[in-house]
Amino acid sequence: MPRASKLSKDQIKVAADRAEGVAIEDGPVEASEPASPLSPAKHKGGRPTKYRAEYAAQAEKLCRLGAVDADLADFFNVTISTVGLWKVTHAEFSAALKAGKEEADARVERSLYQRANGYSHDAVKLFLHQGEVIRAEYREHYPPDTTAAIFWLKNRRPDLWRDRQVTELTGKDGGAIDVATRVVIVPPKVPAETKVEVLTRDAG
Repeated sequence: MPRASKLSKDQIKVAADRAEGVAIEDGPVEASEPASPLSPAKHKGGRPTKYRAEYAAQAEKLCRLGAVDADLADFFNVTISTVGLWKVTHAEFSAALKAGKEEADARVERSLYQRANGYSHDAVKLFLHQGEVIRAEYREHYPPDTTAAIFWLKNRRPDLWRDRQVTELTGKDGGAIDVATRVVIVPPKVPAETKVEVLTRDAG
């Protein structure tokens, strides 16, 4: 009779998890191997996670370009809820997303400010003259944009620039409102049978 091989601690743990109904990956129980720096980390329960340490730097670069959580989920090939879980369980990933998004927001804020005030920038025009390309440098100017200015002021100074709706009630010719109370006395309704009796008596 062949002698049974001795199981490692990891093999015993996996077998116990299966007996208790704990969800684990399908496949044969194999002896554990030293973890590789490039292999995905594992949760305490034994289920592997797709998160890797290098994801934090990649996510920060994507957020600097304007990526949101849905874009990150598509890039890492996971669900949006998984990205949310990574932000909770991996502090470096959450900090990277915050830094990248703040930089993108600040860049948009600066652009809106410049649009509201007007700005100038160096530009180049190319001309074709007698078969020769001529490169002309010039300074292009954009005047202030009213819509951008209004949007900026409404959000930065709502105490002074918010939309106000004022309703005023006045009386005749702009005077005070005259409030009068009129009492109307309504006589009781005469029953139909009473009217019939009265008409009958008058006819007699």
